[in-house]
Amino acid sequence: MDIKRSLILLFSSYGCFLFGQEKAIDTIYIFDNQMNRVKLFHPVKTITPEDAEKNSTNLSELLRFQSQLYIKENGRGAVSSPSFRGTTAQQTAFVWNGININSSFLGQGDVNNIAAFGYDQIGVKAGGGSVIYGSGAIGGSIHLNNTLDFNKGFHGTLFSEAASFNTYNNFVKGSYSNDKFSFKISGNYVTSENNYEVPEFVVGSTSYTNTNGRYYNTSINIGVSYKIADHHTISWQSQIFDASQHYPIFELTGNKTKYNAQTLRSLIAWDFNKTNISNSLKAAYTEDNFQYFSDINLPKASGATGKNYIFKNDFNYFITPKININAIGEFQTNKGEGYETGFGNISRNIGSLAGVIRYFATKDFRFEAGIKKDFVESISSPLLYSFSAKWNAVKWYHTGVNFSKNFRYPSFNDLYWKPGGNLDLRPETSVNVDMDHEFSIENFKIILSPYYMNSKDLINWLPTPNGYWAPFNTSKVESYGLESQVTWNKDFGKHSLKLNGSYTYSKSVNKDTQMQMVYVPLHKAVGNIDYQYDFLKLYVQGLFNGLTYTTSDEKRSAAIDPYFILNAGISAELFKKYTLGFKVNNFTNTVYQTVSLYPMPKRNYSIYATINF
Repeated sequence: MDIKRSLILLFSSYGCFLFGQEKAIDTIYIFDNQMNRVKLFHPVKTITPEDAEKNSTNLSELLRFQSQLYIKENGRGAVSSPSFRGTTAQQTAFVWNGININSSFLGQGDVNNIAAFGYDQIGVKAGGGSVIYGSGAIGGSIHLNNTLDFNKGFHGTLFSEAASFNTYNNFVKGSYSNDKFSFKISGNYVTSENNYEVPEFVVGSTSYTNTNGRYYNTSINIGVSYKIADHHTISWQSQIFDASQHYPIFELTGNKTKYNAQTLRSLIAWDFNKTNISNSLKAAYTEDNFQYFSDINLPKASGATGKNYIFKNDFNYFITPKININAIGEFQTNKGEGYETGFGNISRNIGSLAGVIRYFATKDFRFEAGIKKDFVESISSPLLYSFSAKWNAVKWYHTGVNFSKNFRYPSFNDLYWKPGGNLDLRPETSVNVDMDHEFSIENFKIILSPYYMNSKDLINWLPTPNGYWAPFNTSKVESYGLESQVTWNKDFGKHSLKLNGSYTYSKSVNKDTQMQMVYVPLHKAVGNIDYQYDFLKLYVQGLFNGLTYTTSDEKRSAAIDPYFILNAGISAELFKKYTLGFKVNNFTNTVYQTVSLYPMPKRNYSIYATINF
């Protein structure tokens, strides 16, 4: 078989339409066109909509039980932030259809203010990725992806769930496509009184009740794609999200507060695709609004509006069947307006140029090298680089290595918050290296990924002699550890069994104090077992979280103790269109926290129904 034919099969096997068969191009439109290239060199954990139904409470719960991430949640449904490989929430990039959507104000994503439903897949990628996905992609990135199929006709799905604590979750999706046109729309509404009790957890002299814990959110997703010519496609994807979170109080006489958030994301793309050349031109507008209420019965106490205008061009070309070049240019303008935040109208321009070359030496060995320069207004940005190689040594063993320099530039709050904003801040930078060792024997697969990161100029908010807090470049952090994944599946007659587990060891040390970073558990393990017999399905999920320090001096009395949680569910598929299911969360009735002083719910239940038509 010649090299060109091998490459065509290789790219097709990963679902990539950049250098595959023409038929693959006509089948599906992928908004994040880089993701399939990333999968050629990096393991990416994919969470499907069917997986999401197991942990449908919110995106925090989904990522907690189905990825290696540590999720800090200030009580169920409240403020939530992620941590990859011992890094901070600002060092995790949220990427929506190829566009970085971390908040311009906070420099991070609030997990519970991002919709959990409405995506065709959620990808979780560990390791640095700033050359492709920009600021914040240091510890890893979370990809919220949509696709549009052609020639699929009409399909629809309705999911409805009722759960403990007066929780209701409804999701509906419809799609239609022919050979030229594809359309998809979905909507999700979640509401919960969230008034759970944890009698064993005592605050003062009172057993804990999640008083004033109510939340709700609504999201709408719309996607359209049209083939204007044989190799040209125009597409549009949009998401609207509206949410409200009431913050729990510890005393009945406490002041009830809440936080409202609204986001709008809209992306239009013009794609040109042929066998050896492609170009994707994107224009996006994203808007983030929030309002904080110090008293839920009074007008807002503070708030802000952020607007981002983004233009991105991704050019990909195979010079020869073995050599591929990829040039990416991006320009964006970030605007912000604060209310009672100490700053008024602020704005900055950001541009970047990146180049990647990929060499496919044989069907079993390939590598890529990338370089990127960002131009951030009033900020001196470093030159970024990356190198990855993948070798299929033998049929049962594949290995890869990744080396990169990544960064995060200061957020609006870091620079402009008054009092405290610091215009002299430098970007956080990190050098990352990791390896992947993949062993496959029939239906059994093991992936071992040791990693090392050296980060400097971490931005920390510290008290000042003037009585307020301010951000400074202070910390240097060394992080190293091991991520491992195990999968096994077997079909026998009408029976099907699938096992999926992961274990993560994370050592993340402040180099000045030699202490473990806060909210970085040394050990985390998750496991999922799925069993199906004919029309019946059963799953069991387990999560172990090790000792987690909450103070920078490793104070044991303030640390979060290790805990183990077990979830289980059963469902029945009727007439291939209807599914009825029942779930038990925290089956072990464990008392646990992910953030100090904010206990999570004990055993709780839900029933749900799904209709496919």
